[in-house]
Amino acid sequence: MIDSTKKIELLAPAKNKECAIAAIDAGADAVYIGADCFGARKNASNSLDDIKQIVEYAHKFWVKIYVTVNTIFFDKELKNVEKLIWKLYKIGVDAIIFQDFSIFEMNLPPIPLHASTQCNNDFIDKIKFLKTLNVERVVLPREFSLDNIKEVTKNVDIETEVFVHGALCVSYSGQCYFSNYFGSRSANRGDCAQPCRKKYSLQDESGNIILKPQYLLSMKDNNLSSHLRELVDAGVTSLKIEGRLKDKDYVSNVVSFYRKEIDNISKALKPSIGESITSFVPNVNKTFNRSYTDFFFDAKRKAFINSTSPKFVGEYIGKVTSLKSNKLFVDTKHKINVADKLTYFKENGELTGTTVTKVYSDCFEVLDVGQIKTSTRIYRNYDAKWNNELEKAQFLRKIPLSASVSSVGVEFKTLFDCKAIYPFDKDNGYEKAKNKENARENLIKQFSKLGSSSFYMLNVDITDDFDYFIPVSSLNEIRRNLVEKLQDELINKYNFQKRDIDFEYSKYPFDRLDYSFNISNDFARKFYEKCGCSVIENAPECKNLKHKITLMTTKHCLRDFANICLKKTKDNKKLFLVDSFGKKYPLSFDCKKCLMKIEEP
Repeated sequence: MIDSTKKIELLAPAKNKECAIAAIDAGADAVYIGADCFGARKNASNSLDDIKQIVEYAHKFWVKIYVTVNTIFFDKELKNVEKLIWKLYKIGVDAIIFQDFSIFEMNLPPIPLHASTQCNNDFIDKIKFLKTLNVERVVLPREFSLDNIKEVTKNVDIETEVFVHGALCVSYSGQCYFSNYFGSRSANRGDCAQPCRKKYSLQDESGNIILKPQYLLSMKDNNLSSHLRELVDAGVTSLKIEGRLKDKDYVSNVVSFYRKEIDNISKALKPSIGESITSFVPNVNKTFNRSYTDFFFDAKRKAFINSTSPKFVGEYIGKVTSLKSNKLFVDTKHKINVADKLTYFKENGELTGTTVTKVYSDCFEVLDVGQIKTSTRIYRNYDAKWNNELEKAQFLRKIPLSASVSSVGVEFKTLFDCKAIYPFDKDNGYEKAKNKENARENLIKQFSKLGSSSFYMLNVDITDDFDYFIPVSSLNEIRRNLVEKLQDELINKYNFQKRDIDFEYSKYPFDRLDYSFNISNDFARKFYEKCGCSVIENAPECKNLKHKITLMTTKHCLRDFANICLKKTKDNKKLFLVDSFGKKYPLSFDCKKCLMKIEEP
């Protein structure tokens, strides 16, 4: 039995204003987006003016807007960070997502703070520490199992945000320095080059090749849609979709899918208002994914990676039975369309593709046969018919109303008890209706014309004593008046949360802080020192480290993937990850914690 007082937020990503509006219209309860700097996705920045327009649109539906300010900062940037947060507060942003603890040494407004997954919130005492700072929400690591999540929700009175869909980082967030080492593009500065999506081989200390070159670090995409009820029961606050670099169609499809899945559990879980009205049927298998995994949700090790390709392979269509010129005969039950994009693996194992140009009753023609031959497995990563339907689909966010009309006036009312009243004066000048039925039908018709407003009319109830004839122009004026009043009422009832800016410095769970705590400025250093810590070195991005570091910490274990887990074999040879240039990265394994680490060469 679902608790009707409990709410659970569907949190959507937005690359830009278009994606943000699309997410809201598709049913999101909150949207996270980057400003023009300091967000962990450098290529997804937005002007303050655009964010202000998004906020104004979102708040009509009680949808919240969170802005990512979740990179680490250098000293010269601190004043600009503080100014940015004040500007975001003044335009009505609902929360800031942060990584750098320097913000607790700034003069900030009472805007709620969400601790980004980049804070590496993998330790319950660290989460309890965040609570002492009046941090409103913690974004939990993607690596957490359901039991890990429950441990937090049961023991710490803090909002929890869990990733349910989208790309997975192979490393614990905030603990990946591979990109920074690989090409001086820091993930903690919002500029990850994604070296994890490249090919590597696995070798032992004797130079024996254990795994040939393949995509050994490229994670499958996250999909917890079959576990939503468990997350609801666990007391999670927010279900987060990853994808601030994805386009509008991706956002519309995935948000619409999760909206329907949550509503199927209970519509009472929804914290925002307004229904997403569309005839489109979402399908998360049709838009970009690297195949799906539920990662470590059940605390069981499984195939987390897609070693064949970091690209969108698509749905399996069938095998080629024969080919003639550019015509392919494929054993398939799928309906193929002109403009479908097909993929297949070449002889060297690389994914490539072609486009359907003609369709016949028993075969189809493609633009380029390439290396396709008999028995080649064909996939489709762009379904032209389905994508055309998505592009044309309308998603409308509308709030249902009911109207009550009597001899004393008109009342418009929402389902959650917001109302607006238009009283009739005694001398309103309205004549008695000569045809009472026509007058009523006209009234219902005009009051139902809510057009581009945020509302739609469920029903118009007219009492028996109402017998006025009201001209169309007057009905339209009444309707406009009531809609305006109702919209103002909704905005006035919007619940802005404010953070208590007064906190006491408490003991941080760790004493000595090395490079892995990502300290890159004096404010952060001072904060940790006030919390009883000794800062022994700065973040690698400060370029002052004199020793080698761990480049990545991950739940993905290549020993397990290669079937040489130390729990199953005595072969304890040193292993190396080898890139396409021949550089060897030593691997270390913490079997008690089931972790693998990639070390600096």
